[in-house]
Amino acid sequence: MNTMKTAMLLSALTALFMALGYMFGGAGGAMIALLVAGGMNLFTYWNADKIVLRMHNAREVDMASAPDFYGMVRDLARNAGLPMPRVYIVEDPSPNAFATGRNPENAAVAATTGLLHMLDRDEVAAVMAHELGHVRNRDTLVMTMVATIAGAISMIANFALFFRGGNGNGGNPLAAILAVLVAPFAAMIVQMAISRTREYGADKAGAEICGNPHALASALAKISGAAQRRPTQAVTQNPAAAQLYIVPSRISDMFSTHPATEKRIAALQAMGPASAPRPAVRRARSALDPLGRG
Repeated sequence: MNTMKTAMLLSALTALFMALGYMFGGAGGAMIALLVAGGMNLFTYWNADKIVLRMHNAREVDMASAPDFYGMVRDLARNAGLPMPRVYIVEDPSPNAFATGRNPENAAVAATTGLLHMLDRDEVAAVMAHELGHVRNRDTLVMTMVATIAGAISMIANFALFFRGGNGNGGNPLAAILAVLVAPFAAMIVQMAISRTREYGADKAGAEICGNPHALASALAKISGAAQRRPTQAVTQNPAAAQLYIVPSRISDMFSTHPATEKRIAALQAMGPASAPRPAVRRARSALDPLGRG
């Protein structure tokens, strides 16, 4: 069902991209848009993790450079039944985290230095468990691909604002202006349809993986206000990156790709008291350096 829904949503974005191409270039414009959309899908499929990590200037760490943080992710991945992902730290004071990659075998997880400074050990473990929940649920590829295509739709619509061409038959300035206004909004609706339900799923999976839903609720409460006040550098440069994070930055609830943080916290608290952490997570907590310095 998730695969079918994902295919339908990506097809809808591609169709919207083609419609814009037709509006501004006729049949030839639609064909070019189809080729571009197909190329973007293929490129993003194979390079989603590289795109996102380069966008954040993320630094890969291992047992030698950050043994405590890396060990925590390793033990959580084992609890989740996942292959070991690559682990990254992003030098950014804004507290946040994300996961990327086309499948669990090629996944990567990252946390900002701001998050590692702010949260205690249980909360860091819960956040990284949430990101591994995205990996296990195979959300990471979809979010990155949708962001790429939606960004392209916004780009071509904005381009049309300056070149109000038509479909090769004289042009329709009103249609061009409508496309500029409607296309990015339509793409945003599709992003919301994909991401909002999946955040609840990742929260639930993360609580199960770390064994402590209240730690994840506490982490979300701490991150939310700080992320709104100080967005990550990547979001400042590319707003589409906001949907990748556990908590988005400076986006109104109407246009957010995430549910309201208060609703997510309530859902986690409703899961009941924290269960006893699994032994692997307990060992990781005993030696974690939250700054990831090793």
